[in-house]
Amino acid sequence: MRVAAVDIGTNSTRLLIGDVVEGGLTEITRRVVVTGLGKGVDADRALGEEGIGRTVEVLASYRENIEEAGVERTRAVATSATRDAGNSAVFLDRAAAALGSRPDVVDGATEARLGFRGARSGIDGPAPYLMIDPGGGSTEFVFGIDVPLSVHSIDIGSVRLTERALPDRPADQAAVLAAAGMADAVLAAVELPGVAGTVIGVGGTYTSLAAIVLGLEAYDRSRVHGSVLTLDDLGRMVHLLAGLTVTETAAIPSLDPARAGVILGGAVVAEAALRRSGREEIVVSEMDILDGIALSLGG
Repeated sequence: MRVAAVDIGTNSTRLLIGDVVEGGLTEITRRVVVTGLGKGVDADRALGEEGIGRTVEVLASYRENIEEAGVERTRAVATSATRDAGNSAVFLDRAAAALGSRPDVVDGATEARLGFRGARSGIDGPAPYLMIDPGGGSTEFVFGIDVPLSVHSIDIGSVRLTERALPDRPADQAAVLAAAGMADAVLAAVELPGVAGTVIGVGGTYTSLAAIVLGLEAYDRSRVHGSVLTLDDLGRMVHLLAGLTVTETAAIPSLDPARAGVILGGAVVAEAALRRSGREEIVVSEMDILDGIALSLGG
């Protein structure tokens, strides 16, 4: 069955088209565009017109991809920013008109389970597994083996932490320490049933940081997937990014320039999340909630 999955996040809007055969997924098209839908939501509890406009425009282009590919089933999922916004209905109406189907606004637990299914499809390692997905507005922790045993969705992410604690670049040491303390305090609510044999990091924060650590001259999914980040790596990334302006950050060869304004906040959350896991390293996966949505469409 040919399916299309759309993930409308706080910071990026993504598309995956693929064929689901016997429980597996063969990728045909994968696109990601940083649309900044959730900018300002933490303070205003409303989606801004600029973010809505950018996201709707991207969804219209995704509709063209979906129709050209002859997709049989489509599901679009909207996550943290849309959950939190008081004007989400306005956005959803426009999104439905652009995409041709109305996005589902999923709760944090559903978001986490879909992400776990996708992440587990792409990484091998000793069980049990812990998936960590630091998004723009929330961070998901899912612990399990074949199915989730423990699910947490915490309202902290790259965009939310940036707006609360890291508005300036470069960021001085006091600001970085305050942001790290804020992330640690919020993530203290995560109680895991044990220590994972394999910790899997998904989403644009971990994949972007992995590409920088690898020193890639251009982003390369094949090299990022399966790479390992340590707590020391993440600490060095926080230190590096804190010393750069947004313009200097945008010039990093492997980084999408549209992520430059929030990647420091993302790195702080990513480090705090790994520390909360009780492990020293995390395996980065290119397969995540998009793959989970697509696989769920196939049965």
